Amino acid sequence: MATHRSLLILGAAVFPLVLGSVPAAAQPVASYSCRANTKFGKHLLSLRQGVDAKAPATIKPNHRFSITVDLKPGQLPGEVKGFKLKEVRDLALRVPIPPNSSYVSATLTGGSGLNSTPSVRLDGRTAVISVAGPIPGGAAYQLPTLTVRLKAGRRGAIVETRLQGTSYDNPGLTLTAKIKWKFVTINSPVTCYPNPNPPLTRTTIR
Repeated sequence: MATHRSLLILGAAVFPLVLGSVPAAAQPVASYSCRANTKFGKHLLSLRQGVDAKAPATIKPNHRFSITVDLKPGQLPGEVKGFKLKEVRDLALRVPIPPNSSYVSATLTGGSGLNSTPSVRLDGRTAVISVAGPIPGGAAYQLPTLTVRLKAGRRGAIVETRLQGTSYDNPGLTLTAKIKWKFVTINSPVTCYPNPNPPLTRTTIR
């Protein structure tokens, strides 16, 4: 199996929120740009989520194979720049079905601290992991591992696993953060997209 590890670092920080404290490591880094819409205006966010992505290095044409996206444990902060983070809910992470392959099935395994049962569905050519939550501020959690079963396409083609998203209006990660400031509690929609978006895995069909 060819293994490609990535550390998702979501955004840079006007209004920082860390989704999963992940130690620094000498490994490829995929960066996300994120934005929260609040009654106080629009703010940028910083989120982190460790990921191990795996797929075979080679596969024969028309043969079936699997890619896995293993999401690592994390912990939400209890406070963000004087704002109390009460909870995160309605998280959706999107992984496109790679070009030069066709979808067979998708499954989730594991996950903890989510206060709900995660689900995965196919939306067009995108696998969508949904977590209703709520995940309380300050809590430890682990998102489930996604396994997608695929059928390889034509000989000589490349199958690359990437993350979904090209803009705030076409995000690959969405969630709602409930934030308290003084006596005001607000629900802030957060949208994120990978920028840049390097491949997590690469499989040659031959």
